[in-house]
Amino acid sequence: MEQKPIFIAGPCVIETMDVLEEVATELVRINKAHNVSIIFKASFDKANRTSLQSFRGPGLEKGLQMLADIRSKYGLQILTDIHESCQAEPVAQVADVLQIPAFLCRQTDLLVAAAKTGKVVNIKKAQFLSGIDMQFPVEKVRQSGNTNVWLTERGNMYGYNNLAVDFRNISDMKQFTPTVIMDCTHSVQRPGAAGGKSGGDRQFVPAMALAAKAFGASGYFFEIHPNPEQAKSDGPNMLYLKDFEGVVTSLL
Repeated sequence: MEQKPIFIAGPCVIETMDVLEEVATELVRINKAHNVSIIFKASFDKANRTSLQSFRGPGLEKGLQMLADIRSKYGLQILTDIHESCQAEPVAQVADVLQIPAFLCRQTDLLVAAAKTGKVVNIKKAQFLSGIDMQFPVEKVRQSGNTNVWLTERGNMYGYNNLAVDFRNISDMKQFTPTVIMDCTHSVQRPGAAGGKSGGDRQFVPAMALAAKAFGASGYFFEIHPNPEQAKSDGPNMLYLKDFEGVVTSLL
């Protein structure tokens, strides 16, 4: 039987417990309805916001407690980002998947620290690298004793506040790991294009997912929110929570 794809979904940044619980409740419902296992994603800190005034999240200690509460109450696996090597060990106590942000995918100490936790390490491909270049971040994790490494495609930046996706990167990265995820929402981002924060084109998200499926993606990453217009980070490229199930069913 064909293996079902990996789904990763959740709000960009931890805002309130109410938002986390609303999203988690819907993910549990979709999991049961379609016999899938969606990994819950939210960031305790967005350390790479465009502006110093932008909302970053509740921070490590409070954020991890909130994610632990979601895991305990809803039985969902957890994925969250780490930005510094010292965060790897405490985050690994809560998260099933440690994510390396795209801008940091060549940071050796960060990759090694994540690898040494023994958890799945999901490395997002930098906006300035090709798929072929991702061989070396993968090798850093594996040579540090962890063979469970994923790669995520999220588009390339050529300046001028826009991204372009070369879907051949999915095939290229599968040379280095069997698990290549498509980040369907960050790939429609317009970095820094909204007056000190990022804009985006959420209407293209479903098509990005289907195109990635055609190129053999192992799974799909979506940022979702009950009301993206009010989201504190990445609202313009996030899916409405109510629309998420339809995108999932189109990929199954």
